[in-house]
Amino acid sequence: MAVDITRDHIIDQLGRVKYDRFLFYLMGPYKSFNLNYVLSEEERRKFAVEDLPGPLRRLFQSKDEIDEAQALLRRVQGALRVRPGVNAFLALDVDVDTDDVDAATQSIEYTRCSNATAFVLPFLGHNFGVGEEAGSILEALSETHGDRLLFVHENDVTSAMIRSARVRWDLRVETYDTEAQLVTKLRFFAGGIMHQERRGELRRLD
Repeated sequence: MAVDITRDHIIDQLGRVKYDRFLFYLMGPYKSFNLNYVLSEEERRKFAVEDLPGPLRRLFQSKDEIDEAQALLRRVQGALRVRPGVNAFLALDVDVDTDDVDAATQSIEYTRCSNATAFVLPFLGHNFGVGEEAGSILEALSETHGDRLLFVHENDVTSAMIRSARVRWDLRVETYDTEAQLVTKLRFFAGGIMHQERRGELRRLD
């Protein structure tokens, strides 16, 4: 079944904020890197997990716990919806079945409909899938939406894909150390696009 993804379709499924028509699509890993998935039981027994420092202990996070990678995106989303009050959303918030439209195509369409899109890459996130989707978006939309795209990664994250994207598509890339810094940079990014739209430097999407 064909699904027509439009700005109105997305806005209708999101809660109301001050700037309802300013869509800010947040992409990032929904799963944290978890050594339980990649180590055998024998290899895991070699580690005294409870004695590890917090950041390393989280690498063995239980599959049943709320995942920190997705929780980070939700906290950032909430902060942006409060101030400056833009309609920040995740792909999970839009009711489009991946059986009808595959995830990569959905992300391209969400980006096409959005005033701003940010790829958030935390150190403990499973970033490979995000990198693949980001590459698809950049290939499809870099010429028309390049000024509306931002990569922001935690300082400890290194990626050949990010380095090549910066060269190939002149992609804007920022780094952050803390969650507060991440939110601040995303707020500045959204505010900059708002000003560019008001001055006519970027086309208004409505």
